[in-house]
Amino acid sequence: MLRALKCDNPSKVRLKQTKTTANKVHGSKFISSDTQTRRPESTMFGRVSAFVQRCAVSAFHRCRMHDSLFQVHPSVSEALAENKPVVALESTIITHGMPYPHNLSTAQEVEAIVRSHGATPATVGVLQGRVHVGLSQEQLHFLSRSPASLKVSRRDVPYVVSKGLSGGTTVSGTMIAAHRAHIPVFVTGGIGGVHRDGENSMDVSADLTELGRTPIAVVSAGVKSILDIGRTLEFLETQGVCVATFGKRRDFPAFFSPESGFTSPYTVADAEQAAELIDGMLTLGLQSGVLLAVPIPEEHAATGQLIQEAIRTAVAQASEKGIRGRDVTPFILQMVSELTQGKSLQASILLKRLGCGSVTPPKPPCLLPPSGDMALIRNNARVGSQIACALSELQRRRRSASAAPRREKALLPPTEAVVIGGINVDFLAKGQTEKLVFGQTNPGSICQSYGGVGRNIADCLARLGERPLLISAVGTDSHGDAVLRHCSHMNTCGVARMQEQRTGTYCAVITGSGDLSLGLGDMEIHQRITAQYVAQFEEQLSTASLICMDGNIPLPTIDYICSVSRKHAVPVWYEPTDADTACKPFFSESWKTLSYTAPNLAELCAMNQTLGLPTPAVLPSDPDEVLGCAATLSRPLLEHLQCVVVTLGPLGVLLCGEQEGGSVRLAPRKNGRNGRLCAVHYPAVPLNPGDIVNVSGAGDSLAGSLMAGILRGRGADDSVRLGLLAARLSLASHHPIAPSLSTDTVNLDRVRSQVWPRPSCQWISANEKGENGQLYPTDQ
Repeated sequence: MLRALKCDNPSKVRLKQTKTTANKVHGSKFISSDTQTRRPESTMFGRVSAFVQRCAVSAFHRCRMHDSLFQVHPSVSEALAENKPVVALESTIITHGMPYPHNLSTAQEVEAIVRSHGATPATVGVLQGRVHVGLSQEQLHFLSRSPASLKVSRRDVPYVVSKGLSGGTTVSGTMIAAHRAHIPVFVTGGIGGVHRDGENSMDVSADLTELGRTPIAVVSAGVKSILDIGRTLEFLETQGVCVATFGKRRDFPAFFSPESGFTSPYTVADAEQAAELIDGMLTLGLQSGVLLAVPIPEEHAATGQLIQEAIRTAVAQASEKGIRGRDVTPFILQMVSELTQGKSLQASILLKRLGCGSVTPPKPPCLLPPSGDMALIRNNARVGSQIACALSELQRRRRSASAAPRREKALLPPTEAVVIGGINVDFLAKGQTEKLVFGQTNPGSICQSYGGVGRNIADCLARLGERPLLISAVGTDSHGDAVLRHCSHMNTCGVARMQEQRTGTYCAVITGSGDLSLGLGDMEIHQRITAQYVAQFEEQLSTASLICMDGNIPLPTIDYICSVSRKHAVPVWYEPTDADTACKPFFSESWKTLSYTAPNLAELCAMNQTLGLPTPAVLPSDPDEVLGCAATLSRPLLEHLQCVVVTLGPLGVLLCGEQEGGSVRLAPRKNGRNGRLCAVHYPAVPLNPGDIVNVSGAGDSLAGSLMAGILRGRGADDSVRLGLLAARLSLASHHPIAPSLSTDTVNLDRVRSQVWPRPSCQWISANEKGENGQLYPTDQ
């Protein structure tokens, strides 16, 4: 629902009320931009506010310069958040494996293969001191043409990051990044191993020790054939790495050859068996990885046979000449280069793919990637993608099976938070023009997502590490099936499936600038969330730390929840969905049981009107007057409520409540109010309107984050800023609650590392009506 105040002319702001339950916030609710009406600077407060606004813009750009050293591409984070398959890919094939432009085209082709099999590619690389999981086309171009790129293994990561350098990640470097991003499947060409005469030189690849301490499934064509494969397998066994050949044969492959003369301990016949193997490792919490060795297809194995024969000859000569230790590998590489000269025009590239960077063979006339090399790469990408998809499906089935049985209330686990509210399937139709012409077809785009205020808030809480119980209702139709699948990461044990009822749906038609033009809702099913149904969960309600209810549910249900809250002293957050539903608790004494509410100015005005209190005929447009009006209208509610969160569109957020530590006390109070009342204004987060993708969940993201802050005992400043970060993610996502929202993307470290504009804290007058609706500045 779109709840921001709209300026129809410079002198006034008209109330605009919509009756949707799904989309209750305009994108500008938490952003400021040059297109928004600027507050006048004729008053002191206006000048201070304008200064704070300018500080916010500069602070935003400064914090962008000091973002985390670990970056996950939006396409990857969205796929992971939605439990879709993702395949990690290394980048040394780009920086050190092939010359430009073949390195770039190969990387693009591998990513295309992964996508064609239903997975999302996540190429890992280090760019200017930041580890990236998932690269844009521009970043792929940068790495492919960067002559100073380094090979980045585990040992190299601190140095490369500290110096702001760029490089391609090796197997071990990629495993570290993939594991941190929670990507379980990684595809590469071949892994490193124990070098020839490694028992004397101690030359052992970091790939092996990484497999022993990082729970990632590495899909490769085995071990590079220049190495001592037998000792490599022994070393992997010592490290506790599960090794299995993909296919029916137990032969352990040697990069370009399907046979190495050694066998694998195990085999997996297909992608499904491989997925079961990986799932077992992840479920048991083992801290070692899995190596899945994929033989190169037989029809392409002959291309590498020349190298294999040359390697065997070189190894024999090294033994005859008594070459030992660190001299073995350079000798073999040089011999292989000489033996293949004139017989394979692509020998140098083959040697590079075997890890032969220390030898410079004669320059070949042709620098095209060898057909066997490309066949190996394509085959590994295909198999790895199939395994990732099979693993994703296996995990999805398990989640569905665990969520399917609707347990009796006695068997439901205790929960910190209970959310009662609506679930909707949302359709957002956005026109391409500033004005839509009714009666004819307008060009635009239409997308589907899953919303409902209650569902959104529960989703936000779940992604921020809480485990709220969602109580709602959906139909037994396809929309109901789809939304429950989408909510598999949430506790939906309280969601009823209603026979012969339609799942709630909402369609918003907005202009090219994001203004709501028309909203249509089919949400009769929300009236089925009755007091009798919710009473089944009274044990969970009475033991919760916080109850949240939205305005979709019937008035008798609201009264019942408030009675449970009053009996068991459980704080209740009421989230209105529009000016009409904002009134519901205020028709009776139920509102006196509420602890928190988050209305916009129109809804706050409706609450006061329901209580019979005077309200302005026309809501003000001057920023100072808006803040004063919001604080004055909040004052009567604070006789009983702990905190009123007033959302003010482009002006930001106003927290009203008991003063504590320079801000508002969020923690529920056990006794009566002791401190003075104050209003703390947090300016909006600057954001370019062109970056806004979806405007339907920013308010719910803010509310959910504030609730998470209350449950974690955080202060108001941290909680509001967590909410503003979550809202910004929502605005840039196609979903009301951004799938990328998590404790990794929104956390206290990220909040405290940014420069925020200082909030302004002012006293609220002691009498309910205030004095001309003005705020009184504190000494802070």
